[in-house]
Amino acid sequence: MIPLSKYLDSAGASDAALSELNNVLWTMVPFNKPHELKIIRVEKDGITIGADLISSNENHIKGIHACVLAALCEYVVGINLLTRISQTEYRLIMKNLNMEYHYQAKSSVKVKWTLSDEELSNQILEPLKENDVVFCTFQTEVFDTDGNHICTGKTNWQIKAWNKVNSKI
Repeated sequence: MIPLSKYLDSAGASDAALSELNNVLWTMVPFNKPHELKIIRVEKDGITIGADLISSNENHIKGIHACVLAALCEYVVGINLLTRISQTEYRLIMKNLNMEYHYQAKSSVKVKWTLSDEELSNQILEPLKENDVVFCTFQTEVFDTDGNHICTGKTNWQIKAWNKVNSKI
């Protein structure tokens, strides 16, 4: 397991470190590499990720494909959660993803998602002390370069302690 927090901590400090983080993530999640889903900004409690209107992201009407937009919504929350909870203590799995599309993306898009320390504690860490598993739904909103609200994603995550996981081999 690659310690993402190490890369994220330095990514906020320089463009080179941000580029290194994106390269590491494209290795970990190879699906995102051809779509060039890039972390644009790293802050204490949030991450901004973007996608450009490039040929590998286009749909049949020359806009950004719905699946790329859905991947952005899932990716920004997943990366943020993986850096805020212990990867060695907890398993994170997307249970489902619900998308609502509002406007056609004809230019680059970005999504920012934040999770405060208080929200992390109240929604995830405290409930995990009393429950084997926690389900959390988080909403993300994607905007284009003109400020148009492109879509809204609602991602439901299952967070479970590794010692409670029963895997069949």
